[in-house]
Order: sequence, then C-alpha cells, then structure tokens
Amino acid sequence: QVQLLESGGGSVQSGGSLRLSCAASGYIYTTHYMAWFRQGPGKERRGVATIASDGWTTYADFVKGRFTISQDNAKNTLYLQMNSLKPEDTAVYYCAATDKLGIGVLIRSADFGYWGQGTQVTVSS
Repeated sequence: QVQLLESGGGSVQSGGSLRLSCAASGYIYTTHYMAWFRQGPGKERRGVATIASDGWTTYADFVKGRFTISQDNAKNTLYLQMNSLKPEDTAVYYCAATDKLGIGVLIRSADFGYWGQGTQVTVSS
C-alpha cells in the first residue's frame, strides 16, 4: 500500500503562484509514475501532469508553460509548482501514484491506483 498526503493548497489572486506538495509513504518502491489531477466544481477529474521515476514528464495542454511537476526522491515528495494561475485553475488537486509501466502522454485516472485526499486551490480574479 502507498499513502499520499497533499499540502500547499490555498487561495491566491489571478497571476499568482502556489506550490503543492505530496508526501508519499508506505511501499513506494514499486511506484513508477506519479501525477497530479484536478477536479473543478461540477467538472470531471482531469490529469494535470505526470512524472516517471526516471524524471520523464508530461503535461496537459492547459497547464503547459505554467505548471512544473518535480519530485525529490530523497524526501519521497512530489511537487507541483503552479505559476500564472487563472480562475479556471480553481479545483481540488489530487496526487496519484501507480506501479503500472508504460504510461504514455495521456494522463488517465484509470491508470493510477493510489490517491491522496486532495487539496483545494482557489484562484480569484
């Protein structure tokens, strides 16, 4: 089992920045990919960014150039640096992990079996 705990959410004005963190614990040695997803009010959960254990990354088009996913393996922590935030970025952000191999550029929730509880990000105009 893998446990994931997000932190760093909050309220920010449009154009501002936030950094989300996700602390992983448990049997994390088999996880090959970690990702961030988000779910806005009344919307479906969508993939934001993925990072592989070797550092390969992929991003959803709507965050490219603004968000950066990274990981600190020594701290077992995943990050999401979010810059130039927009009101449409308002959502609950979830950290996810998987022990699947060969995940491609599509960030699909069905590929991830471990989830955090989420952290709220609110961007005001």
